[in-house]
Amino acid sequence: MVRQPCYRVALSLMYSCGLRTSEVVSLHVKKINSAPMCLRIIGKGNKERIVPLPVALLEPMREVWLTHHHPTWLFPAQGSSNHLPAATLCRAFRLACDATGLANDVKPHQLRHSFATRLLESGEHLRVVQILLGHSSIRFAWARHLDALTSHCQYSKKEAGRAG
Repeated sequence: MVRQPCYRVALSLMYSCGLRTSEVVSLHVKKINSAPMCLRIIGKGNKERIVPLPVALLEPMREVWLTHHHPTWLFPAQGSSNHLPAATLCRAFRLACDATGLANDVKPHQLRHSFATRLLESGEHLRVVQILLGHSSIRFAWARHLDALTSHCQYSKKEAGRAG
């Protein structure tokens, strides 16, 4: 379990919005738009994309910001004018995985894959998933997330076999 609100909100954003670790830690407070409930994300290659922000995350995000009132970053580094280092969030994720008994090979980026898998399983069009993830090529999006979906299905079959 992730007890520190800063890390819990950051990881929740990764899962709920399909963000990369680097994108979530460098999230500018001015890029959060609560009126249409969306985030403006600057991704790889300085490409901008808009992603929906789940209503359930707005209040926890406000609570995190109220702990520091940093003018730029939602997740500032302690004692610094810069944002939280990605390695720090990865370490918090690893500690949470260890505490819950998840395998050592689980990485924060898999939250992004889970986001895509969840959308595809619910019937969302691959092109929409591609846009939300900021992939320039539908081939890349398809290959990456088909692999993730296949792995998920194989894991689910294995778990079902153990339960039965």
